[in-house]
Amino acid sequence: MKKIHFYSLGFMVAILTLISSCKSDETFDNKIYISTGKLERIINKPSVNTAQFEIKVGMANPEGAAVNINIAADPSQLDNYSQIYKENVEALPAEYYKISNSNVQIEQGSVESTPITINFEKINTLDREKIFVLPVSLMSSSLSILESQKTVFYVIKGGALIDVVADIEDNYLHIDQWKNPAAVNNLKEFTLEALVRVRNYDRMISSVMGIEGQFLIRLGDANFPPNQIQVATSYGNMPGADAATKWLPTNKWVHVAVVFNSADRKIKVYVDGKLQSEGNTNLPSMSFGINGRDGFYIGRSYEDSRFLAGDIAECRIWNVERSAQDIADNPYEVSPAAAGLVAYWKCNEGSGSVIKDHTENGNDLTAKKAVKWTAVSLPAK
Repeated sequence: MKKIHFYSLGFMVAILTLISSCKSDETFDNKIYISTGKLERIINKPSVNTAQFEIKVGMANPEGAAVNINIAADPSQLDNYSQIYKENVEALPAEYYKISNSNVQIEQGSVESTPITINFEKINTLDREKIFVLPVSLMSSSLSILESQKTVFYVIKGGALIDVVADIEDNYLHIDQWKNPAAVNNLKEFTLEALVRVRNYDRMISSVMGIEGQFLIRLGDANFPPNQIQVATSYGNMPGADAATKWLPTNKWVHVAVVFNSADRKIKVYVDGKLQSEGNTNLPSMSFGINGRDGFYIGRSYEDSRFLAGDIAECRIWNVERSAQDIADNPYEVSPAAAGLVAYWKCNEGSGSVIKDHTENGNDLTAKKAVKWTAVSLPAK
């Protein structure tokens, strides 16, 4: 019995030694590999036109001579991507990317190459309903290539333009001291915009944005439907009450825009890009950059109880009269550098109580108390 046991033990040791030897060949041979990750995602949305990534090639130990490497787009890897990630994809056309240098070296005594830059262009002109993939692989080298880390996939796909919003029920957003009030003062024409989802209209007045007694977008008033938009100004309010045709829904996203132009003495109200109301006004101009408690708010007017019971996003001030087409085209996102955009609060921070102004003017908002953040996916598919 002891002899049999001894032979069995010897056999097992031999097998383990063989396995160890095989693993050493696979794992510890000096091979090159892509050291900067295997998957990079790019969201295709209107504000994303370009993107840039770096690839570095590494190896475990330095060599006694420089290692030459060729890297290139590798469409043959598309099927591998589809099998791994269970997605139907298309190869990214060559006009949408540039590889800075296909041939690099790992210098003698080093373990990493200089970076290779991949530049992506015209991303927002791609079809957002499709998934485009650019596989880039190590194609050849003077040293062996580690197959499991030879390719990086760049994936471009349409995603949510908005994935988190601010719930401002029993809260408000305010600027006590404007950093750059001149950007929003003495406006003879302007457009105010907000994307709102109201869960109830349980109070007489729900405030959207503006300044009490000067120019305010709100819902409701005395003897006025609580779910209808009213623009309250120092020169009177508009439009008239119309509970039958001008009401806003509950628990549904609605884009609201109000346009003012002193030249034609008009105020226009747009809902989801369509003209809902218009009226005349003698208001000569408007300044929103007023400091202190009597200044500009989102979700408050006159008193704290006039909050908006719901979510808000994409709050903007423009110093131009936007057209109906302009408004309809960009409810979910605009470029912070867009002409005429003077304040842009996306309300998508996801934490904290400061709401960033994405324009160069830097007029950030601060909430009365910690904001409740709500995860969303807009536009809904």
